[in-house]
Amino acid sequence: MSKPVNNKLTLISHKLCPYVQRAVTALEENGVPYQRIDIDLANKPDWFKDKSPLGKVPVLVVNDATVLFESAVISEYINDTHQGKMLADQPLERARQRAWIEFASATLNNIGQLYNADDEIHFSAAEHQLKKKFSQLEKNLGSSDYFSGAKFSLIDAAFAPVFRYIEVFDDLLGREFFKHQPRIQHWRQQLAQRPAVIKAVSPDYPERLTEFLAGRDSKIGRLAQNTINLRETA
Repeated sequence: MSKPVNNKLTLISHKLCPYVQRAVTALEENGVPYQRIDIDLANKPDWFKDKSPLGKVPVLVVNDATVLFESAVISEYINDTHQGKMLADQPLERARQRAWIEFASATLNNIGQLYNADDEIHFSAAEHQLKKKFSQLEKNLGSSDYFSGAKFSLIDAAFAPVFRYIEVFDDLLGREFFKHQPRIQHWRQQLAQRPAVIKAVSPDYPERLTEFLAGRDSKIGRLAQNTINLRETA
């Protein structure tokens, strides 16, 4: 078996970005040393604009020279160069796992539509699409702790940020998204306890996300602002 590649890795990130969380989880799960630099996406530094072809995070700089972008690419590179087992070796199963990682990205898009929905009509439409995704997910989950069985994979790393959003949404909306989906409930609980998943965000992530949502002119934004106001007057 080949030895791990010991490159100098710098991850350019943002504290709330769900795609950054995927990359950090892969790094932590494989025990890879790295430097993390968080930037303000609302005020991007010039050096970042030079580094990121798409102007997005995450970006992984390898040996101060080669730039990798897109979270799926970064996560697979980390896995492949450090003897990781976060994707299957068999081509068909590996392709299936990649497909579900894309499904996680589509779910994140629906989440963005939900927290940006400015009225009840748009909110209900976004919520409907999100619930359809979760219904499909529930049908494709087994009884194991993780998506692909007993082993934690890049699919799990991709969905952990989804569940972080939903946890905050549940608090703001006063209801449970997964009330009737026990397999997802079990899965999200297992992911929440995984050390690599925990390390992907700072301990104050829920408060930071609530503050971010409060800045949106949307249904969830108004609920987030009300929550902040209540905290400040308590």
